[in-house]
Amino acid sequence: MDPVWTVRVLTLFPEMFPGPLGLSLAGRALESRIWSLETVDIRSFARDKHRSVDDTPFGGGPGMVMRPDVLDAALTDTTGGPEGETRGRVIYLSPRGRLLDQPLVRELAAEPVVTLLCGRYEGVDERVLEEHRVEEVSLGDFVLSGGEPAALALIDAVVRLLPGVMGNEETAGEESFERGLLEYPHYTRPADWRGRLVPEVLLSGHHEKVRAWRLAEAEAITKARRPDLWSLYEAGREAEEPRKRRRRDRVATME
Repeated sequence: MDPVWTVRVLTLFPEMFPGPLGLSLAGRALESRIWSLETVDIRSFARDKHRSVDDTPFGGGPGMVMRPDVLDAALTDTTGGPEGETRGRVIYLSPRGRLLDQPLVRELAAEPVVTLLCGRYEGVDERVLEEHRVEEVSLGDFVLSGGEPAALALIDAVVRLLPGVMGNEETAGEESFERGLLEYPHYTRPADWRGRLVPEVLLSGHHEKVRAWRLAEAEAITKARRPDLWSLYEAGREAEEPRKRRRRDRVATME
């Protein structure tokens, strides 16, 4: 069968893939062709005998910059260029990009094809990003030695959302960030471990009470640990309340 999702990774280190993505859920899904992985060795597009892919930066400064002519050749060959019919979204993993969050992961999971560009050294020539209309995405406010670890994390986050990858499809909806909240605490057997007891409500068998407890815990954890998320969550609730009141009023009128 054709894969639901294809990711193409442009890198100087294709041997880093699939790496951990070849194991567990992602690995089984890769074997089953739910998703497919294509690696492109950027160095194979170098034009000199030394296979040079970088050069010193104009204006001086430390480090090296990946050359636009080499990257242009690699991107064009892989995607068909800026106007390629099968281009899909092209993403450069960069600390200055849009933060990778769950809404963006869901966006990318809905795309049939995504191309990831992994930089090295001081980065890539800005002109090739402009020419190919490349999006920039960041894993967080820290610096890695290259884009490959960020690409692995992005791919793993997307693959988990693809149909048929997770055993219980409801699990994804309960995870952190899906409702704008961090996830509630989890417990399993034994019910009494070193004197630490599982909350009684989880042993009650009362599903509505369990759901209410989990929501309250998720809200409390989010408020304490991620005030930025909590502010967004509260704003969303306030915006939703007038709509809920209107729905209640319509139901009351019909009755």
